[in-house]
Amino acid sequence: MQPRPDEWSWLDASETISAAELSRACGLSDAELQELVGYGAVQPLQSGQGGSMFSAGCVLTLRHACQLRRDFDLDLFTVALLSEYLDRIEALQRELRTLRAHLPTHLHPPLREGPPPWVEPHAKAATAKSQVGHA
Repeated sequence: MQPRPDEWSWLDASETISAAELSRACGLSDAELQELVGYGAVQPLQSGQGGSMFSAGCVLTLRHACQLRRDFDLDLFTVALLSEYLDRIEALQRELRTLRAHLPTHLHPPLREGPPPWVEPHAKAATAKSQVGHA
C-alpha cells in the first residue's frame, strides 16, 4: 500500500520510495532529481532496471528545500546545500532534545525556538536615558 502525499511526514528512513514518487512529492522533474543526486543531495539506496529507490527519510528535507527554491528562485546547487544544512539542523535538534531529556527537571532551561526577539537599538538608548533622568 502506497502512502498518500499528505502522509509523507509519517514515513521513516526504513521506508523506500521510487525516484518518480520522490520527484512528485518534492515537485521536481526527473532531470532535476538526477542533478540533485549528482550533487550528492540525495543518495539512491539501490538502482536497477525498475529505477532508483530512495529512503523516505529524505522526503521532508528535500520538500522543504524545494519549497525554499520556489520561494526564493534558487538554483539546484543551492537546493543541494540547503538540504544538507537542513538535515544537519534536524540532527542537532534531535540531539539537543535527547540531552535535555536526560537533565533533571529543575535544570531544564526554558525552551525557545528561533532567534531572540528583535529590539530596536535606539529603544535601548531611550530607555537608559529615561531611567537616568528619573534617578
